[in-house]
Amino acid sequence: MMEMEENEITKIAYNCRKATFLIEKKQISTITLREKLELKIHLAGCSVCMLYEKQSRLINNMVKDLFSSPDSREIRLDESFKKELQAQIEKKLNNN
Repeated sequence: MMEMEENEITKIAYNCRKATFLIEKKQISTITLREKLELKIHLAGCSVCMLYEKQSRLINNMVKDLFSSPDSREIRLDESFKKELQAQIEKKLNNN
């Protein structure tokens, strides 16, 4: 297994962006052993990302439960809402 240098550990410990990416990746697929270690190191010192992970897991579980229920086929967005949302997306895309 590759050894981590001290500066690599420091980069991981203070990289919330990478930690949140790994938290989300872990929920939809598998992460490598190195990624697991990086995430564990980060979470050991970052209470904000620990809370993010708990909340993200809770939200994902709630959405899975919602869409696995028999009533999930009845969940639909209102047509006017979809049109307004599409217009907002297009406006933002055109501004960049």
